[in-house]
Amino acid sequence: MSEGVLYIGHKRYSSWSMRGWLPVRLAGLDVDVRVIRFTRPGPTTAIAELSPNGLVPFLEHNGARVWESLAICDYCAEMCPSLWPADRVARAHARSISAEMHAGFRELRMAMWMNLGRDFAGLGRTPGALKDIARIEALWAETRARFGDGGPFLFGASFGAADAMFAPVVARFLGWKPELTAESAAYCAAVRAHPLVAEWYDGAAAEPVEWLIEDYERIPQ
Repeated sequence: MSEGVLYIGHKRYSSWSMRGWLPVRLAGLDVDVRVIRFTRPGPTTAIAELSPNGLVPFLEHNGARVWESLAICDYCAEMCPSLWPADRVARAHARSISAEMHAGFRELRMAMWMNLGRDFAGLGRTPGALKDIARIEALWAETRARFGDGGPFLFGASFGAADAMFAPVVARFLGWKPELTAESAAYCAAVRAHPLVAEWYDGAAAEPVEWLIEDYERIPQ
């Protein structure tokens, strides 16, 4: 019998669900994963009635109820401390860039939504999105220069909570193909090749065609 449930949205579209699912899997929590189909227009009633904030991901585990992806990362790190770097300074940096990801980059989110089944190459390059991309690339470059020795991820050899927070950004970059530095492109390739990220992509590809949502499939103007 499992120890709880992780509720998520469509793997094809739900960037926040991806940010919650990855640390749960990295920490090895024994939970069932339940995908709630989005309904449009408006919010999905089944999610609004279930989750404390009306959104996914939402984790129930051994009596704990955890919502918001960054909180799920911290909760999972209580069981698996290696999700955050062991060094105090590196750990502070990891939490800071993860919090910035959680709170920011609205223009990128609006212009380049996550869709793991479409190629939007060359589109969505609004001034605001390009500014957000520049900031993300600067964050990645600084982090890799200070803490990334010994491996392809932000903090070296291990894929951790900070990488989980940025994994949907990688998915956006792979789908929309903005111009990136060689270093950013190498990081994106490493994240995409991680077994759990590959598993998420496979799950997205297996979702029924009836789950497609026009708002996320449209070609932006």
